[in-house]
Amino acid sequence: MIVLLLGLNTFRHAVGVATIDDTPKRREERLSSHWRILRPEGSGPFPASVLLSGCDGVRDNMTYWAEKFVASGRMALIVDSHTPRGLDQLESWRLVCAGQALPGAERAGDLAVALQTLAEMEDVTDDVVVLGASHGGWTAMEFVSHASSGTIPPGLTAWPAPPEILLEKLTALVLLYPYCGLLNGADKADWPSGLPALMVLAEKDNIVDVDDCLAMADSLRRGGASIETEILIGAGHGFDQRDKSPLSSLNFDSAQRDESEMLVETFLWKTNRKM
Repeated sequence: MIVLLLGLNTFRHAVGVATIDDTPKRREERLSSHWRILRPEGSGPFPASVLLSGCDGVRDNMTYWAEKFVASGRMALIVDSHTPRGLDQLESWRLVCAGQALPGAERAGDLAVALQTLAEMEDVTDDVVVLGASHGGWTAMEFVSHASSGTIPPGLTAWPAPPEILLEKLTALVLLYPYCGLLNGADKADWPSGLPALMVLAEKDNIVDVDDCLAMADSLRRGGASIETEILIGAGHGFDQRDKSPLSSLNFDSAQRDESEMLVETFLWKTNRKM
């Protein structure tokens, strides 16, 4: 019976059915008391960034990348998708990692709401870079796909703003070791050709399949997407994350994190964006 229920839950996520529907306002209210906003010095206006954590919730790597963005003059908004949903309690986040709760398509609504919140801030420009790690990368990809097709993300009753307007604010995607497997439907719609994206993949990843991501990138390119892939030799999943749970297989490596930072800086420089 348990196996059957898990299978039905996986199917529900695969076809994009959520158990709770939020209005955009309600979603913003749920999230905003838990997300963090870091601002550069000065009065702005500033370009911005949105950071989306992996399936185990916000960890130290989100702060690391946010501080790098802020040091370059870019505001950073770290989205905590877990705490408002109780997924930080009793290691409930493991359900997210197992694909049984909060799939990327549903979480894409969090990103939509975050982008609209930034759009309403007087000290933020229409230049937003999104960095997603693992599940967060999956989420960012699903957002682009849903916004491109106009399909409302599961769990939202409506877009917080016209999806094409939200997409226009998004100027680059950084996808760190994203999940690209069967449940990722990011290639169901053609991405805008003017949105540059970078996948930084880990050669020794034992959690997500690198070949799946390379195949996904090829599929997206055939639809017109501008997406680059880089593979960090010897790196494992979550190489930039020092904070981890007991029994975790993640292996932090500062040299690999530094290498990925150089890749991200080079990518954004080529697209005329600040880190």
